[in-house]
Amino acid sequence: MLDSLRKAANTWVAKLLLGLLVVSFAIWGISGQLFTGVGNDVLTAGRTSVSMLDFRLAYDRRVREISNSLGTRLTRQQAAALGVEDQVLAELAAGAALDETARRIGLGVSQDRLAQLAASDPAFRGANGRFDRNQFEYILRQIGMSPQAYLANQEKAVMRSQIVDAVAEGVTPPDLLLRNVALYRGEDRTVEYVALPRSLVEPIEPPQEDVLKSWFEERKNDYAAPEYRRIDYVKLEAEDIADPSVISDEQVKAAYEQQKARYTKPERRTIEQLTFSDKEAAAAARESLRAGTTFEDLVEREGRTLEDVSLGSLARGEIADDAIAEAAFSLAEGQVSDVVDGVFGPVLLRVSKIEPETVTPLEEVRDEIRQELALEEASRLVIDTYDAYEDARAGGATLQEAAEQLNLTVRTIEAVDSEGLGPDGTAVTNIPRVRELIQEAFQTEVGVENSPIAIGSNGFLFYEVSEVIPARERTFEEVHDKVLADWTEAEAVARLSARAKELEKELEDGKSLDEIAAEIGQEKLVKRGIKREANDPDIGRAGVEAVFAEPKGGVGIFPNPTGQGQYLFKITEVFEPASASAESLPDEVVESITQGIENDLLDQLVARLQAEHEVTVNRTAMQQALNF
Repeated sequence: MLDSLRKAANTWVAKLLLGLLVVSFAIWGISGQLFTGVGNDVLTAGRTSVSMLDFRLAYDRRVREISNSLGTRLTRQQAAALGVEDQVLAELAAGAALDETARRIGLGVSQDRLAQLAASDPAFRGANGRFDRNQFEYILRQIGMSPQAYLANQEKAVMRSQIVDAVAEGVTPPDLLLRNVALYRGEDRTVEYVALPRSLVEPIEPPQEDVLKSWFEERKNDYAAPEYRRIDYVKLEAEDIADPSVISDEQVKAAYEQQKARYTKPERRTIEQLTFSDKEAAAAARESLRAGTTFEDLVEREGRTLEDVSLGSLARGEIADDAIAEAAFSLAEGQVSDVVDGVFGPVLLRVSKIEPETVTPLEEVRDEIRQELALEEASRLVIDTYDAYEDARAGGATLQEAAEQLNLTVRTIEAVDSEGLGPDGTAVTNIPRVRELIQEAFQTEVGVENSPIAIGSNGFLFYEVSEVIPARERTFEEVHDKVLADWTEAEAVARLSARAKELEKELEDGKSLDEIAAEIGQEKLVKRGIKREANDPDIGRAGVEAVFAEPKGGVGIFPNPTGQGQYLFKITEVFEPASASAESLPDEVVESITQGIENDLLDQLVARLQAEHEVTVNRTAMQQALNF
């Protein structure tokens, strides 16, 4: 958070988020008087105020942030349930308190300094890497901000940073604190443990129907059917309007001739290369071949094998050395070359196999080429088809009618919930942009013509909701099998938990872990060197936390990380690190501790400033801002 404040003066994005730079202050709430009154300011701190527009901008930004993190659009009601309004108020109150402090003590920023900051912002640089006035004005127009407003926000960010740095700059954690943290992190433990599998309590006998039905009644909402929607959609991509029948044989033949290399498999040769230290040795070897020595004999004489000298099967273009390529592709099969002056020395080459060039006939690829040409033509017609579809809808045609006019296919998702699941619980798939389609469909109404969803750079998805199937309670008979499975699972967990508690009590009362392991037919396991920060693959993070929650000799239970059963454990050894110092801590840990101290100091400062400047909130203005 402190770094965010300091960076506020350096990037244009941060400057637009001034009200969000002190997120952690939300925990302090808003001091001062809360009242309902008139006026256009949502919040004031002394002579510093936050307008309705500023509040609404900050609110909308926060809603977008949460929506993006959740992957779904947040409604006004959901935002209220999450307390977004109060979070934004608290953040703006902290910012206003800092701004009022800056005003009272006379902080300021020169115009030259503001100009320097703007000029150094990468967002405002042109193609030459220098500040570009046109780029500056263009970006501000895109976000609806004037240059004057930008500079005013910039000035606020710089002054806030001055206050923040004065309070927390240069803070360092005490050595004693760092040593204790190092001691805490460096401790390791040995634990003995025994698996408590579900087989200890299984099989679970089925309950009487009245018991199962009573269990269902207590959890009826868990089995309710959610709202489903029937969605009709039309996909418009090149493949949806491509018509191979309009591509003539002449076009196919011309494309084949233009791309003949694509259908040509070049000649390949299996080449063996024997390298020599100098030309004299290579020439002597070549003469010995004329005298009757075989190539294999030469290879053996040089202390190599045929595998050692094989270059493999290569096309001419795959050989980097032009001299070797020229020589190899001038030989007959089985022929050995004269001495070739290669890049890495003189060589003799032999071609052991020749695979001639082959060309796939037009007839074998005619349909493939026709389809490709049809797709190319369709790509050029997608926008025209889009315009024709929109014209048809504007003329009163339904989605079905507009699609039929353009030979497009209407497809239907019969029923899907907001999570993308059908009534059978399986996910809807094989639809482009399916998550976005479902999210948008649950934001519209039946029969409403919606803006299309873009597919890639040249495609569209038109859609309508044709039916809303309301949420309803399911009957016991409808979900009987699922209820039975859920009851059985819950009963197994409950019984195993009770059995685990019994065994834990026996361990506490003096029975050894070896005795318990023998009684339940399990093996006692031992884990050494467990560190507090570890996510051990055998016992999992929950197991590590349980082990470090007890003293030496302590016992307990933790879940099996595989999800099957539990573990009963006893801590047998606790070892402190031989040495613990600040230097032994990772840099990121020291940095985290430092930031925590800085944030604490800043939180205390803002809480004090809010009390001094009497922050007040106009709830009426706030509601008006939310109703813009």
